[in-house]
Parts: sequence; C-alpha cells; structure tokens
Amino acid sequence: MRRAVVLLPNGATLANLFFGVWAIERAAQGAYYYAVWYILLGGVMDALDGRIARATRTGSAFGIELDSLVDAISFGVAPAMLMYFAVLNKEGWAWVLCFLFIACVVMRLARFNVEQGGHAKTHFHGLPSPAAGMTLATYWWFSQTTLYNTTFVATLPWHSVIPWLMIILSFLMISHVLYPAVPTIGFKSVKGLLGLTAVLATIAGLIFKRQEFIFPALCAYVGWGLLRTVVVGLMERLPSGDPLNEDDEPDEELRAEIDPNAERAVELGDHPVRERRRGGERRMP
Repeated sequence: MRRAVVLLPNGATLANLFFGVWAIERAAQGAYYYAVWYILLGGVMDALDGRIARATRTGSAFGIELDSLVDAISFGVAPAMLMYFAVLNKEGWAWVLCFLFIACVVMRLARFNVEQGGHAKTHFHGLPSPAAGMTLATYWWFSQTTLYNTTFVATLPWHSVIPWLMIILSFLMISHVLYPAVPTIGFKSVKGLLGLTAVLATIAGLIFKRQEFIFPALCAYVGWGLLRTVVVGLMERLPSGDPLNEDDEPDEELRAEIDPNAERAVELGDHPVRERRRGGERRMP
C-alpha cells in the first residue's frame, strides 16, 4: 500500500509527460485545437502531482527532478513546437525563437530546483514555466474567437505577434519578477474566500468560455506580477528619512548618550560581548 501511494504523484507527473508528447504529435499533424487541449491537461496534471505528494507525504528529491524534466517538455517543447508548426515554419530562422523559449524554460526550472524546489511558497521567482507555456499555447485558441477579431491585435500579422509574445514570456521566466502562487482556499479568512472566488471563477471560465477566457486570464496573471514588482520596487526606492542625511541611524556613541541604559557592543579578544551601562554591571551571553 505504501509503495502504491508513493507512485501516485509520480504517476500524475508521467501523465503530464504523456499529454505533452501527445500535444507535440497533434501539432505536427496540424490538429492545433487538440494540441492546446493536451497542454492544458498537462497543466492540470502538473498542479495535481505536487498536491498529491503533500497530501500523502510522499514528496522526494526524485519527484522534484522528475517534475522539472517533464515540465521542460510539456510547457517548453510542446508550446514552442505548436507555435512553430502553426505559424513560424514559414521563415527559415524562426526556429531560433523556439530555442530561446525552450532554453528559458529549462533555465527557469533549474533555478526553481535550486531556490524553491520542495519548499512551501507564496510567490514564484520569475514567471512559472506552466503559466508561460499555457499562455503561449492558448493564444492560438484565442485567435480563433470572435472576441479576438474585434480587438486591434487581429489587424496585426501572426508573424509580428508570436515572436514578441515568445520573447516577452521567455525573459519573464528568467527575470526577478515575483508571481503569486495558487491562492489559499478556505472559509475562515478573507484571503481564503478571495482565493476560493478566484478558483471558482476560473473553473466557470474554463467550462463555459474556455477559448475566450484562458488566454486573457493568463495575460492578466503575467501582467499583474510584472506591475506589482515594478510598483513595489519603486516604493522601496523612495526615501524614508531626511534626504539630506545619508545615515538615519545614530551611531553607538550617540545612542549611548541619548539612552544611558542602552546596550552597546564591545570587543573582548575575538568575541563580541554585550555591555549594559547600568551601575557598571556587565553581562556576558
């Protein structure tokens, strides 16, 4: 029974690989609609494997590495090949864009394993590769809708839109932009209720208006992380004290004069010792 439980998350990961390879096969045959479907199903499997591992307490270093290798195919190679077969194969050097996108996916996954793999997280460092891959793939779905034809993007040729979309997604994956993780779901807090609302709205959009909904929703996620990082970065650069004073913190001597009972650090040999200026008493940690 224990061995069967251990195989559950890895089975979901391999199902992700199955759909990724199937998406490449469908794209090569010109069945682009189904290729997008299989990339999305791979995303569902990718979301499930980590949750199954945490629920059954069967997470392992092997599972982390397997998940990254599979994601490189399902959200790197498959979306890039879909765009190549559907749009880019008419130009001789267009395959370089596919290489750029896949290379950034691989680097993003390698950095994730080093920095965040196997740990609980509230934010991702860089655009997650599943979000980038599904954004690129669902663009084809969105381009077949009436909503797309009513926007200004419909007036642009595909060969102008797809390269820029691939370049933007590629560099966001290896950037320092922070992206929120899947929201917490619950009924006991406002954050949990907002997360539940977002998940239910996403499910409703997938059921009723999947082709019109998924690509704009993913673009909103991509733009939100970028906007939030820029705003927070600008706020952190704003001066918080007197701009004419380069050091707002008083030094140790001035702090001791202001507060005679304050602690100050003194050196005793090679070890710092804390001295409390109160009646000449000295205490050591």
